[in-house]
Amino acid sequence: MPSFDIVSRFNFSELDNAINNTKKAVTARFDFRGSPIEITVDQKEKKLKMLADDASKIRGLAEMFESAASRRGLDLKSFDWGDVEDALAGRSKREAKIRDGIEQEKAKSIVKMIKESKIKVQASIQGEELRVTGKQIDDLQAVMKLLKESDVDIPLQYVNMKS
Repeated sequence: MPSFDIVSRFNFSELDNAINNTKKAVTARFDFRGSPIEITVDQKEKKLKMLADDASKIRGLAEMFESAASRRGLDLKSFDWGDVEDALAGRSKREAKIRDGIEQEKAKSIVKMIKESKIKVQASIQGEELRVTGKQIDDLQAVMKLLKESDVDIPLQYVNMKS
């Protein structure tokens, strides 16, 4: 029986490349000259942390990072940005949660969306992934099209297509 998996995987090596590109861009900008910035990633907690002198520099840093990330092929839906907060010594910080994997609530809403579409497939949750099976490959492709057109706020990839 044909099937495929729906996943949401994040590429941390491309994130490192985007951070390095952002740091290079900061050195070239006049308004950042002489002001220390920090961009760190905690892969276990799946968080990106930025630190700069003030809120306007944090916003500029985030814009440069998003530009570099999109050039590296990272989907901007993967980042759940928090508010700009005050840090020690009058500096500002901002954190972004990195979405890696499909959370349980989001997986349930995707399964519900597939069932409501009346396409003759079965969707099941398997950890942080979803498996969709059906009798015809055309039905599976219809599910892919449905999810691409819908407004799911996480990046989805379709893997393990078996016929």
